[in-house]
Amino acid sequence: MNKLLMYFAATSIAVGLISCGSGDQGAEEKVAETTTEADDFNYMADRFADIQMLRYRVPGFEDLTLQQKKLSYYLYKAGLEGRDIFFDQKHRHNLYVRKVLENILNTYNGDKSVAEYQDFLTYCKQFFFANGMHHHYSNNKIIPAFSNEYFATLIAGSDTNGFPEHPDFNKSDIPGGLNKIMWDPQYDPKAVDFSPGIDVVKASSINFYEGVTQEEVDKFYASKYVDDLRQQPSWGLNSKVVKENGKLVEKVWSAGGMYAESMSKMVTWLEKAAGVAENETQKKTLELLVEYFKTGDLKKFDDYSISWVSDTDSRIDVVNGFIEVYHDPLHRKGSFESIVSMRDEEASKRIAAISREAQWFEDNSPLMENHKKKNVKGVSAKVITIIGEVGAASPSTPIGINLPNAEWIREDHGSKSVSLGNIVGAYNYARAKSPMIDEFGYGDEVKSRYKQYFALSSDLHTDMHEVIGHASGQINPGVGTSGETLKNYASTLEEARADLVALYYAMDPKLVEIGVMPTTDVGKAEYDYYIINGMMTQLYRVKEGEDIEEAHMRNRQTVAAWAFDKGAKDNVIERVSDNGKTYFRINDYDKLRELFGQLLREIQRIKSEGDYEAGKNLVETYGVQVDEPLRKEVHSRYEAIDIAPYMGFIQPRLVPVMEGEEIMDVKVEYPDDFLGQMLEYAGQYSNLPVKN
Repeated sequence: MNKLLMYFAATSIAVGLISCGSGDQGAEEKVAETTTEADDFNYMADRFADIQMLRYRVPGFEDLTLQQKKLSYYLYKAGLEGRDIFFDQKHRHNLYVRKVLENILNTYNGDKSVAEYQDFLTYCKQFFFANGMHHHYSNNKIIPAFSNEYFATLIAGSDTNGFPEHPDFNKSDIPGGLNKIMWDPQYDPKAVDFSPGIDVVKASSINFYEGVTQEEVDKFYASKYVDDLRQQPSWGLNSKVVKENGKLVEKVWSAGGMYAESMSKMVTWLEKAAGVAENETQKKTLELLVEYFKTGDLKKFDDYSISWVSDTDSRIDVVNGFIEVYHDPLHRKGSFESIVSMRDEEASKRIAAISREAQWFEDNSPLMENHKKKNVKGVSAKVITIIGEVGAASPSTPIGINLPNAEWIREDHGSKSVSLGNIVGAYNYARAKSPMIDEFGYGDEVKSRYKQYFALSSDLHTDMHEVIGHASGQINPGVGTSGETLKNYASTLEEARADLVALYYAMDPKLVEIGVMPTTDVGKAEYDYYIINGMMTQLYRVKEGEDIEEAHMRNRQTVAAWAFDKGAKDNVIERVSDNGKTYFRINDYDKLRELFGQLLREIQRIKSEGDYEAGKNLVETYGVQVDEPLRKEVHSRYEAIDIAPYMGFIQPRLVPVMEGEEIMDVKVEYPDDFLGQMLEYAGQYSNLPVKN
């Protein structure tokens, strides 16, 4: 896979957020009152651990037709029915732990005023936010701050009948059974481990493989590639690999296979959605998705993807299924997610202006001529308003999407690139209040330019990353997919390539010419922020002794550190020490742009030729190692301005207005209690057994 759902801007913005969250709220409280007035909408919500919760509005939903509202509601419900899947994908015991936590939250009758109960509430929120016991970004196991002994007290003070049965654990000894799972730092310490020189399948605790090795899995899938290497299904995208009777087999995720309990309900809602589709193309697309979910046939998924790309007229859209492969150490298995959206007609004009020039950008890029696409096909681009997200897209959400992932479909049929407008709007609201640039920006000019242009520069970076970044370049004949050739470095290199396309053109007068920015100073603001983040501020997410492992963080540091190194002789980027604080100052923006172009050319060569060793060397040299004194300094400075390094969203709630059994309208409500929403979901959408 080499066209990925884009998390860069969302996560980097999060580093610059001010802390405005409320304190922890007890789970015994009901879901808080909802807000519907746009003028007094409060974007800021709960704050806990290293996370700031936000909310987002769904402007324009009330203006949709009743048919469009019904369609949105059915797609929203289909996504929620699959919520359990991502929890189970991330660890084989996540559902069991989650249901134990939920029962305590719902039934514990002991003293809730003590400090350890507050620690318990914080752990629950961290668990729900991460969709399991491993951190959503670092992949490290989250160790509870409360003791195992206190956990036993919570168990004893809760309704025994509410605890789940589990074939591997004795219900009468839940604390003992979970002691190792939750508290032992050596037991499944990382959800995904990309460390070089190891068996990444055995080292990762993600629930995509069981009892198999990396070598066995590689051989298993290599045998499936025959004849034309281009038009192959995404083998392994929707299955778990296990060993039975000494042989590797796939447990396919479908309405008739693994995850049937959730997927059969998803199918029911998707069939309802197809019945109120906006047009025949959308109806056909949803029917193909249903067929794929029923059968698990990956060729049906390709048919669905081709039909989905062709549907450019529908205002309501959905991404639903096993899509992104970030959570698989072999970049093959798709994590479940659902994103329901509607097109923002006015805001789409900016991104459409870039899309119309896709061929110009490709022709004028610094890529080698034989790596350029001679005919950039079907880059459909728009700004969307998110209606609801589930799974790998929630609570931590992307701000841009570029799909489908299959390279041959993109080349032959085109792709869709979108920017999540209302999500970006919520981030920008918080970012405007952030003291980050005052702390880490060097010089009044940099700070003033950032504050004037940060929202537009962020939007343009996202637009170009998705529309012309992921759509650029071509793979040499006979070279397999990025996941096959570049393996555990594929995601990092693809995100770096898309970022570099955006960075290269961020200062191009072409953007002024087509009317999407007023001046190239917008590009300078993006350069300032990218270097500050890639070299410094993202280190706030790294703990002492850790390397950088998350693909987007590796991407950003690779790009920034490579440019810093290669521009050293000309002092393109200068490391400055002022009053004991470190800063990175750009001295020559034009030369930095040239460096970005050189690195873009090399990364595209690596991808086009499938040069694994060069890709590995680039990422391991620049993107993995941490400057420990600088990391420590960054942590100290962030703590002084009290900013949460991560953000996520409480989801809106769609509520049908019924007359008998007929939906007469659909309303949007905006809950502001994250834990309350998680318990609400648990009560309505807990479909899977505790062990699959």
